[in-house]
Amino acid sequence: MGSKTNPRLAHRSRRQHRVRKKINGTPERPRVAVFRSNKHISAQVIDDTTGTTLASASSYESDLRSGSGTVDGAKSVGARLGERAKAAGISAVVFDRGGNRYHGRVAALADAARESGLEF
Repeated sequence: MGSKTNPRLAHRSRRQHRVRKKINGTPERPRVAVFRSNKHISAQVIDDTTGTTLASASSYESDLRSGSGTVDGAKSVGARLGERAKAAGISAVVFDRGGNRYHGRVAALADAARESGLEF
């Protein structure tokens, strides 16, 4: 479940499991899973019934690398994710913040995805 040596990782893992108990991505409303590291942020639109990724965007992509660890970088990733989800025919999703607080880069990604047409 978590790391015995790093309580921060253990607490984050506990939060992830608590959130994922309640949130489940269906084909009608897939799950937007966010991963945030110190340098980058990435998000995937996942259908949990089949376990497939329907759309994804990340600051690891070469054209989104500038400002990848900032709020502006997260906004560009969210906008790209919204565009790709729309292209895949997805309009409504549920948001999985991945154990992170809904604050800063995670909130910026979600807001930019909403502005590009995704309904949370």
